Amino acid sequence: MRTRNILWPTDFSETALHALSYAVEMANFYHVGLRILHVVEQLSGDENFQILAITPEELMQNMEAVAAQQMQGLLAKLDTDVKVETLVRRCEENNIAEQIVKEAQQGDIGMIVMASHGRTGLAHLWHDNVAEAVTARASCPVLIVK
Repeated sequence: MRTRNILWPTDFSETALHALSYAVEMANFYHVGLRILHVVEQLSGDENFQILAITPEELMQNMEAVAAQQMQGLLAKLDTDVKVETLVRRCEENNIAEQIVKEAQQGDIGMIVMASHGRTGLAHLWHDNVAEAVTARASCPVLIVK
């Protein structure tokens, strides 16, 4: 852990931004790099494309471009001396957790720091819990921030 980078997956939500402060603190403490990852979900189903004036591929490219702009905005606000790298990945099978774990395995990652949206009850059952899935599959430590 002490020589490997910190991975901070983000969906740009307020909860995820809260976890960023923990990721930066850990990276500063261990003097390691910070890798910021955003996974763009592939839209599926006919209901998502019935009113589009652009192709699904053009939509995905636009979503990736917006994510890259948001990453640049994050970088401008970060106050740290550690090396920061940003990545935008496309999730073809709508499995964000799998993409995060794959990045951790292939990217010299010593710890994943990510947010939990804290859903309970029926909301927990209806929505995929990415944090739980990453924790279950990752081979490195995972810090979940509420």
